Amino acid sequence: MAFDFATPVERRSPEGDYASQKWHRYAASVLPLWVADMDFRSPPAVIDALHARVEHGVYGYGEVPDTLTETLCQWSARHYDWAIQPDWQQWLPGVVPALHFAAMALTEPGDGVLTIAPIYPPFLAVAKRTGRLAQQAMLAEPTSPGEPWQLDIDALEAAITPQTRLLLWCHPHNPTGRVWSDHELAKLATVVERHDLWVVSDELHCDLLLDEGTHHRPLAAMFPELAKRTITLWAPSKTFNLAGLTSACAVIPDAALRKRFAEATKGFLPDGNVLGLVAAEAAYREGEPWRQALLAVLRDHRATLQARVALWPGVTMSEPESTYLAWLDMREAGLGDSPAQALLERAGVALSDGAAFGSPGFVRLNFGTTASQLEAALARMDMLLKA
Repeated sequence: MAFDFATPVERRSPEGDYASQKWHRYAASVLPLWVADMDFRSPPAVIDALHARVEHGVYGYGEVPDTLTETLCQWSARHYDWAIQPDWQQWLPGVVPALHFAAMALTEPGDGVLTIAPIYPPFLAVAKRTGRLAQQAMLAEPTSPGEPWQLDIDALEAAITPQTRLLLWCHPHNPTGRVWSDHELAKLATVVERHDLWVVSDELHCDLLLDEGTHHRPLAAMFPELAKRTITLWAPSKTFNLAGLTSACAVIPDAALRKRFAEATKGFLPDGNVLGLVAAEAAYREGEPWRQALLAVLRDHRATLQARVALWPGVTMSEPESTYLAWLDMREAGLGDSPAQALLERAGVALSDGAAFGSPGFVRLNFGTTASQLEAALARMDMLLKA
């Protein structure tokens, strides 16, 4: 079956009918390559399932169906070689709320919540929002242009204090696109055990590994000794472009930990989004052909972007190994302290500002768009950056 990833989809309505953050935040003249959603229609199987549920006409309080939990079990076994159970699953409206609930469930006010920057901005806000102590380590920057970012285990160890109780981990990594090596993950597991930390492993981008033949292994599956102290977060939102349907899952093997997490959510969350649950089940059950076609498109777009960056003096990029996000170092591009602002004002292209991720001078570029829209944005950037 052929899928259309080439035809642009109108996402900006003058009346705001399409309610797209990505396309409505900036003026109509701006091309947005910032927030992490794609400009592609979701899989036909998802759209069909949503049509059928909408036609039912009754949208009362819902519950997580057994068919969904079983479908996620099958997905996990097939794609990650991890035999999870239905009762390990805690479905909730989004990964970001799960980060905050985990902090409330597993730590006390004043305890340390450790993040490793650069990192997806909500990670950096969890401690402050929950009355915890914000702690931070940094990844090791590439030693030469094009080399990957690395986990700096010494920096991680140095950031841990007696107050540290929770590590927020991102696997694969947003924004650098790193797929962590087994060696890096083994070192991480050792540190977690040694310091008796809880771990939230945000694996939101795990179904978008770009290199052919690669497969995701959840942290808790690779190191079973960590399962009793780990909350794994998954969602169909990035893979199948369903972010607006707010449906995610916390996978928690340990019964006591699962109870603590569930208790922390009571009174703070609505019942399940019935359309989000329907979409999630359809995506995991029937979306694999679409996902494979998407990965081929994203590989092509990554290659296009790599070739373009090579022409921009003072700009470097480590090849993203996963997802549709690229992390560009623009500190030597001559655009001042805020390259993202310069690109917005002078080229009409909206990118995510690296300062929000803990790394000023960098930008995050979303290449999950049509080839024509990507080319239009890169052509604008050429005029500002190309020698």
